[in-house]
Amino acid sequence: MLYAILAYHVEDELSAWTPQQDAAVVAKVIEVQAPLRASGHLGPAARLDDTKKARTLRGPGAGMVLDGPFAETKEQLLGFHLVNYDTDEEAIAAARKLREVNPSAVYEIRPVKLYVPADGFGATPSKG
Repeated sequence: MLYAILAYHVEDELSAWTPQQDAAVVAKVIEVQAPLRASGHLGPAARLDDTKKARTLRGPGAGMVLDGPFAETKEQLLGFHLVNYDTDEEAIAAARKLREVNPSAVYEIRPVKLYVPADGFGATPSKG
């Protein structure tokens, strides 16, 4: 089963990191990713750009494009990892490994159903 490990962080804190601090965390995350990728469990991973650059499409018909997300939260979604494991426990274990090197991040683990298969992982198998 595919899982999204969604990485939340206080964006202002992350923005305050020096380039050296940021590079050090990224290097540690890449070290954690390497065995996950080598075992075939890690798919795409991405760091999202600033939330101030985001746009939200909402409303009826063609909708209206609004600036940024409007969640009233202290933490923002800043990135994700797509992983493939048989159980929730395995996906949670992968998130724990990521959190060891980025302990101020909050990780949400959520099952994913692919609508459009991509290279690396096939379509989500239907249960039934």
